[in-house]
Amino acid sequence: MKITTIALLLFSFLFAGCFQQIAVKSLGGIIDSGFEVLNEEADLGIAEVSVGSNLKLLETILKSDPENEHYLFLATVGYASYALGFVEDNSQERARFFYLRSKEYGMKILNRNSKFADAQNASGDIFLSALESFSKDDIPAIFWTAAAWGSYISLNLTDPDAIADLQKVELMMKFVSEKEPNYFYGGAHFFLGTLYGSRPKMLGGDHGKSKQHFEECLKINGGKFLMTYVYYARSYAVQTQNKELFEQCLTSVDTTSLDVLPQARLSNAIAKKKAVILREKIDELFETETGETIENQ
Repeated sequence: MKITTIALLLFSFLFAGCFQQIAVKSLGGIIDSGFEVLNEEADLGIAEVSVGSNLKLLETILKSDPENEHYLFLATVGYASYALGFVEDNSQERARFFYLRSKEYGMKILNRNSKFADAQNASGDIFLSALESFSKDDIPAIFWTAAAWGSYISLNLTDPDAIADLQKVELMMKFVSEKEPNYFYGGAHFFLGTLYGSRPKMLGGDHGKSKQHFEECLKINGGKFLMTYVYYARSYAVQTQNKELFEQCLTSVDTTSLDVLPQARLSNAIAKKKAVILREKIDELFETETGETIENQ
């Protein structure tokens, strides 16, 4: 009798474990399809609610399968995208929280490379050497981790510890731009253009590099990934006080159909929303009406 009872208990535990694995795999497939469908969504209201729900479901799955690299990657992308698209314009405090969560998920993937994990507090040369130990297959995780990390830093510019990490983020994005420049519509060039274009020269900005990266990004995506124009205007055009370029970029966003890039319809809808917000600030962003720019300063 005791043997039968033990056998039944073992069977029930094994069955429960198998059922859980099956459920996790099934839900994972739904999550994959869900993110793909959401990327094609044009309605921001529907997308915001759906992304939030999908992220919580994804974290539920990760509770059962915490080492699953694919789900960790989806969480990295999901939280960084959610913060940029739906949170940052209204609450920088919440955006910081989500960017940090995204970065932490990404680091769980990247730190499986022991050389990279050991280089976290190392000098730039050692950190770069650790990056070189990755392959092209690791580019997506490197890109999204760096994007989240860099976005977090941009919202913490009074934190010396955060600022100190900016070199690592720059090295990660340079690595992506060299190894896989076309990834995510030229995303590494987009990020580097913003990085160099959003700061004055004395703080590490470089207007020439910024313009070069944005133009390369537009060349790669054919001007179809509209967020490129938004950040070209927001960073480079504002820092150089090039009001004409600022207006040209935002007009390009306004006049381009969401259907120009169906698989990035949601990103482009968010870009249109951000362009409206940015245009409303034009008087405070540009000091003079002389038409003079400071591109060479």
